[in-house]
Amino acid sequence: MMQVDRKQSFTTTFSVDRSPQEAFEAITDVRGWWSQEVEGVTDRVGGEFDYHYKDVHRCTIRVTELVPGRKVAWLVLDNYFDFIEDQAEWKDTEVVFEISERDGGAEVHFTHVGLVPQYECYDVCSNAWGGYIGGSLRNLINTGEGQPNPKQDGNAPAHQHAAAVLRTRRSPQATGLADAESNSA
Repeated sequence: MMQVDRKQSFTTTFSVDRSPQEAFEAITDVRGWWSQEVEGVTDRVGGEFDYHYKDVHRCTIRVTELVPGRKVAWLVLDNYFDFIEDQAEWKDTEVVFEISERDGGAEVHFTHVGLVPQYECYDVCSNAWGGYIGGSLRNLINTGEGQPNPKQDGNAPAHQHAAAVLRTRRSPQATGLADAESNSA
């Protein structure tokens, strides 16, 4: 696996008025904050699960570490995006949730180790993670209700709209058209 500068990886932190254990339980309830269509095991070390969002994004993830009330870590085994060329961008990256006690509640520090600004998917992915982590997961911990992607044909959460706009701007077809227009000018 390539050596990655953790400081460059996408990271975000938020605080909640719940215990570290409640935060941990919400994080492992991936269907409650990321997608209702997650299939597989999300709450056991060695467990693997599949995530997909329409034909846009699919990935297979292995749970590598679970420390109740403290840490959740995943390894991305396989990944596909329909809007980038290099399909290896997420492969072998790590998704890490570190939980600590803070002011009677908990602080969740999220890092997607290996999701770096040089990657084509960075803008779209960091925007989507921001919505899932700072919005949906945070709400699930605080209120018991997240905003995951719904089962097929449901309405996508608001943060998917922003990611869709970025995907449209970055799609190879759109880039090709822009290049053709600027070359003919």
